Amino acid sequence: MAQGVTGNGTQSAAGAVRVPDWHLGATRWTQLTLTENDPGRFDPGHWIDIMRETRSNAACISAGGYIAFYPTDIPYHYRSSHLADTDPFGELVEGARSLDMHVMARVDPHAVHPDAAAAHPEWLARDADGSPQEHWGYPDIWLTCPFGSYNREFITEVAREIVTRYDVDAVFANRWQGHGISYSETARRSFRDETGYDLPRSEGDTSDPAWRAYVVWRRRKLSDLVSLWDQAVRDVRPHARFIPNLGSIAARDLDRDMLVRHFPFFLIDKQGRSGVEAPWSAGRNGKRSRAVFRDRPVGLITSIGPEHHQHRWKDSVAPGAETATWIVDGFAQGAFPWFTKFNGMVPDPRWIRPVAEAFELHERLEPEFAGRRITADVALLEAAGPEAARTGGRAHEEGFYHALVEARIPFELVAEQNLTVDELSQFKVLVLPDAERLSVEQCRTIQAYTEAGGSVVAAHRSSLDDEYGTPRANFGLAEVFGADLNTPVRGPVKNNYIALTEEHPLTQGFEGAQRLIGGTELIGVTARPGTGVPFRFLPDYPDLPMEEVYPRAEPDAPAVVTRELPGGGRSVYVPFNLGALFWEALQADHGTIIANAVRWALGGSERVRVTGSGLVDLAVWEDADSVAAALVNLTNPMALKGPIRETVPMPEQRVSVALPEGATGATARLLVAGTDAEVTVSGGRAEALVATAQLMEMVSFTWIREDRS
Repeated sequence: MAQGVTGNGTQSAAGAVRVPDWHLGATRWTQLTLTENDPGRFDPGHWIDIMRETRSNAACISAGGYIAFYPTDIPYHYRSSHLADTDPFGELVEGARSLDMHVMARVDPHAVHPDAAAAHPEWLARDADGSPQEHWGYPDIWLTCPFGSYNREFITEVAREIVTRYDVDAVFANRWQGHGISYSETARRSFRDETGYDLPRSEGDTSDPAWRAYVVWRRRKLSDLVSLWDQAVRDVRPHARFIPNLGSIAARDLDRDMLVRHFPFFLIDKQGRSGVEAPWSAGRNGKRSRAVFRDRPVGLITSIGPEHHQHRWKDSVAPGAETATWIVDGFAQGAFPWFTKFNGMVPDPRWIRPVAEAFELHERLEPEFAGRRITADVALLEAAGPEAARTGGRAHEEGFYHALVEARIPFELVAEQNLTVDELSQFKVLVLPDAERLSVEQCRTIQAYTEAGGSVVAAHRSSLDDEYGTPRANFGLAEVFGADLNTPVRGPVKNNYIALTEEHPLTQGFEGAQRLIGGTELIGVTARPGTGVPFRFLPDYPDLPMEEVYPRAEPDAPAVVTRELPGGGRSVYVPFNLGALFWEALQADHGTIIANAVRWALGGSERVRVTGSGLVDLAVWEDADSVAAALVNLTNPMALKGPIRETVPMPEQRVSVALPEGATGATARLLVAGTDAEVTVSGGRAEALVATAQLMEMVSFTWIREDRS
């Protein structure tokens, strides 16, 4: 089954020439991760049929590393004990190529078998006491050190053997970055020689100079490793690439210049919702990765089984509606689809049809995505890194994220490490859910953004600390907020309320109400002259006994501060945990405050507006002559619990777009339904009706312009 390289190494078995930009045609992926006992049991022909049924145009197939699924000649490259004289990897490569598919070989470098561990102890990861680290999930196999000769020499040799023998476009490495700090002698010596420090004894302590040095050192070492692997593959097969898995945080652990040179696309290894994640999480994963490199394709890996942070059910099947929704929400937000199956056997085929339906939908809409890009006027700064998770930053982000989804406000994410004036200039509003740690330079960037006309909506501890967590005496963005710190964070506070104290667009939707639920973590601020304070905190009062539950004083401290900025933009600052509390308690008033704040900060009507009932995730795809609104239907009986048992057909939606200058009207087409839509034009806007949809609908508006001939 092996295919030798001919000429310059770019000729495939089917006769098609492989070119460096092959990845642009690899937009629907099948991944098959084989198990040791698959050879001789599973049917490769059945998998070729699955690739055909799902309209896959690319495949990622297990080849080697921890276990070889081809007849390797490399010492200590462990062959499957069931391999005998078969070559399942080669057979699958040949079958995929017969369908004109692109092929990527998967290797897993994270562990070795006992014979390799005994022969090469220098390959092993070690704990702080110097003991080799046994695998946590399986006895008598050993974790490898990512910084030593195992990765740099052994896996490099494996990659060369694969691309020499087989007609593949790339090698994909999973679990290659290590598991925590490896205290191998190689790592200890290299770190000490290059930084002057001993390896840190614990992870994540940003006050420890050794940890800060480790983050930089690790980034450099892993980046050098990727460069080595990629060049080794390209030396054999010039069009091919070595593409390590970077996980859902995309490229943040590696050197940016290296990524530009060696990564033609990125992958998101967030394969499904975990626990009670909301169904829009798939689209958020796409936004996160695109925020790092907006000019590179990104793929969302989807498991056909359930994913859970505490449990592993790799041989199971998730509900079809959940799998299809995850795939569709991902590609609606710009992440091409990729599904993965563990084990070549298919004891439960219920996943095949939902995956095929979602992939078929992507195939149908793919020409509409081509040439367009996702646009939005609003950007949400994503809480970055493990520190954000530790301090609850993710909950603040999720609350704001869900409020914007519910409000049908199109928005993008901005990556913390990509916070530049150029990046922000494409947006009208920057949202800071709880950007606690901002450097002086990042605060200056946001200040410059507002001076150029940008608006900011911020909450809670935003800009209170520097990038290392050192508290400031005042907000780093006090000038933007129009508010100064007078009391640090206080809480948890029970029974807190905010009173409506000024008529303002932020109070819309609360007609008749005098007070709303406030926060549980409060910050005391002084509003500067010239600001608005539409909400103020009621001073604390008891929550028990019930007879004592009444306010003793009038509203006083600002609970929301608004400001018209000199550059023409606006700011809204909310000095309590608005996002996290909305995510925890899901009180509708908190979501309304977020939506009102963002809409007021926009300073005008939204370019794309969708009205109707139900839960809809919205993305706007645009080119010079058209706008397409992608409406993903997330309406289901358990929308905020996580699992999707069924998708309730989308209720009627009205999609309205602002006409560009020079346009006198528009035509509209429902791209999923495949029908034209009636358009009404009024007040400089075009509106079309979506009567219903199942997974999604995409409404494409094309402009009618005045004939000037």
